[in-house]
Amino acid sequence: MTMKKQLLFALVLFCSAASAQKKYTASWASIDSRPIPAWYTNAKFGIFIHWGVYSVPAYAPVGKEFDVYSKYAEWYWNRLENDTTNVGRAFRHFHEKTYGKNFKYRDFAPMFKAELFNPSQWVDLFVASGAKYVVLTSKHHEGYTLWHSAQSPGWNSVDVGAHRDLAGDLTHAVKAKGLKMGFYYSLYEWNNPLYHSNVHRYVSEHMLPQLKDLVTRYQPDIIWPDGEWEHPAGTWRSAEFLAWLYNDSAVKDDVVTNDRWGSDTRNKHGGYYTTEYDLEGDKNVKNKKITHPWEECRAIGGSFGYNRNENFADYSTPDDLIHVLIEKVAKGGNLLLDIGPAADGTIPVIMQQRLMDIGHWLKINGDAIYNTSVWAGAYASKHPGVFYTRNGKDLYVLCEQYPSVPLKVSGIKKPASIILLSTHGAVSTAYTGKTLTIVPPAFTPKSGRYAWVFKLAGALD
Repeated sequence: MTMKKQLLFALVLFCSAASAQKKYTASWASIDSRPIPAWYTNAKFGIFIHWGVYSVPAYAPVGKEFDVYSKYAEWYWNRLENDTTNVGRAFRHFHEKTYGKNFKYRDFAPMFKAELFNPSQWVDLFVASGAKYVVLTSKHHEGYTLWHSAQSPGWNSVDVGAHRDLAGDLTHAVKAKGLKMGFYYSLYEWNNPLYHSNVHRYVSEHMLPQLKDLVTRYQPDIIWPDGEWEHPAGTWRSAEFLAWLYNDSAVKDDVVTNDRWGSDTRNKHGGYYTTEYDLEGDKNVKNKKITHPWEECRAIGGSFGYNRNENFADYSTPDDLIHVLIEKVAKGGNLLLDIGPAADGTIPVIMQQRLMDIGHWLKINGDAIYNTSVWAGAYASKHPGVFYTRNGKDLYVLCEQYPSVPLKVSGIKKPASIILLSTHGAVSTAYTGKTLTIVPPAFTPKSGRYAWVFKLAGALD
């Protein structure tokens, strides 16, 4: 190769690298042009963890008279001091009866000891559940951080309580097992004097340095902001932060973010869209033609943070949770399922059991969940409780109840093979005029539990 050709080749490589490393500006048009990294849309299932000082009182009211948000134990401090409704009165009645009127919320912090916290055991459970990513509350609205934050002296897990870098210890364990690690981060803080006196100074002197420290220190795969609703994104300087995250941080190529960056951003700007117990942006989820990545978050019980007041009936059954996973994935979404560990660092056994149940089902039927996408033909289906996913040319038919009558699937090619994933046995079928009729085998205990999946190999173009 001549010198001239070598220089030309080098110039081409330089230009290609420069174009590949797109620079994002602090505008939503630019930020929103960044594709969601493929690992996230392929993962489908993650574990949410709400754990903090609120895990010490671990209380919220339960019952049909309280709405979904009233049952959040992690809102204990705010309900205690700022809520004049029946919900706030329920929290204060419990608090004064249990701890006395003079016991302040900050007095709980030394009791958040996490003395039984074993991050490796936690991650073994997450792996067994079939989850592919983890999102830990690094800081909830109470402002207490699970790492040694310079912006929260005396109000973090190293200075008071566990005397341990909880975020760092879990991050190390999660990444060591090959899962993706993320952090929930509350933009606002209920009782931060600077936030209430000068939000702009709070953002520049507290929030942004703290958030950048979290990213630089632990290099997370997900940033999951919340608490954005009191101000528009411009006040939070969200686009500015995201431009830094996508251009200059160590995780710029693979990090994923959600849409909670300001009162004006949900289902519009940021990364993937979010719903919460189907309440936030519900109209977006019901849109049959949704193409933007999205995620539903919910807890196994009614509260994200551990609530000692919940009983067995307050927890979703394995069937409930697996059906939610199926429905969200079939509509193109992910499921971020929350657990609320106790203040001592243990995960309640019923939550462990639910995760193990999901993992057992995914071990058998995971091919119908991971790496799949929406099948457009699903919306013509006339079978209630039956959902569809696709992976390449393969179509999966997911049934929440074992079919008692033959299933008809229209608009497909004749499959190369058809099996029930839980038995890997052949299935009787008939194919006429691009319509496949599936005759379910006789049900036996070995047929599976919770939901059943038929794989139609090679049925799609």
